[in-house]
Amino acid sequence: MWRYIVSAAADGATNMAIDHALALHANQSAYPTLRIYRWQPACLSIGAFQPYSDVNVAACEQAQIEIVRRPTGGRAILHDAELTYSVTAPNSNPLLGGRVLSTYRTISHGLLVGLRQLVSSVDWASGASDAPKSAACFDTPSDFELTVAGRKLVGSAQTRTRGAILQHGTVLLHADHQQLSKVLHLPAELDAAALAERLIALDEAAQRPISFDEAQQAIVAGFASAFNITLQPDQLTDQEQASAERLRAERYSNPAWLQRR
Repeated sequence: MWRYIVSAAADGATNMAIDHALALHANQSAYPTLRIYRWQPACLSIGAFQPYSDVNVAACEQAQIEIVRRPTGGRAILHDAELTYSVTAPNSNPLLGGRVLSTYRTISHGLLVGLRQLVSSVDWASGASDAPKSAACFDTPSDFELTVAGRKLVGSAQTRTRGAILQHGTVLLHADHQQLSKVLHLPAELDAAALAERLIALDEAAQRPISFDEAQQAIVAGFASAFNITLQPDQLTDQEQASAERLRAERYSNPAWLQRR
């Protein structure tokens, strides 16, 4: 069995603090946790080690887009019309433990089974690209990320902390290529048109709108089927909530953390 939490829409600092708190308490839970959530208002998240200078702060302020630094690595993601998932578990978990790439592949398999219920052509990335990477996560797929016709559909990142695994990632419901091209300092050749050729959202892939609830149900069903598990609806414990509130105040809403590079 796994825990399954659907969170209310929240700002970037709250969302990152909750994921971090779930990881900190993962060894106290008997089961891995799958959390599904969304962002309000729109937010640009940057990787834990990504230079803050990658961000076009003025463009974010003009569009009223928040900025947050994740606990995980990787490159920037614009969170708006999307579903975000996180998986937390102890490193000792027999299904999810092991090397980073192995865990990445396992979680991607659950996503793959679920998303194929919506778009049959979803597949593994054929291999990491040798092209130079920009500040944007969705410009190129990495090993075991999910694509449609070679265009990136899901962007994920992972970290290990205190003997626990945290992986979270974005499933695009709709892509705003123009906005993404504005909020980051990207190479001149990576304009909105170029981004549109490299990434794809569920609505374009399915040729119809896909709601948050429909995508959520498909992903939960995919994890249940892929791993032969039952997902038990749950909520944050009092300890997890307290840790999330502390982390939000001390780290994720702290300019020193956001602008540290």
